[in-house]
Amino acid sequence: MFDQVTILVAVNDAKRPSQTTAARAEAIRSSLPVGWENVAVATWHGLTVDYCRRNGHRVIIRGVRNSTDYLYEHELAATNEALGVTTLFVPARPELVTMSSTAVRALRA
Repeated sequence: MFDQVTILVAVNDAKRPSQTTAARAEAIRSSLPVGWENVAVATWHGLTVDYCRRNGHRVIIRGVRNSTDYLYEHELAATNEALGVTTLFVPARPELVTMSSTAVRALRA
């Protein structure tokens, strides 16, 4: 669907990740398959739409697990669309519907 994809590791001040932003980005980079030169990983502190506008990205791809995710993301997408960035929703695979960052942290403990 896209010639180039950027995975954005954004800082959300309302959340407390278990790793630094740089460490999270490096973990993603190291897990990418060999040969995926068209996938970049970047970090950003601020609104995702601002990153997109600054870097010429016209589409944000967001995964949604359930109706609660969708309602939240839909509101955000409307704002981003008004600012010139479209959102593409991708439904989560059934086995990932119950997964969350909180659940992943609990599994690691």
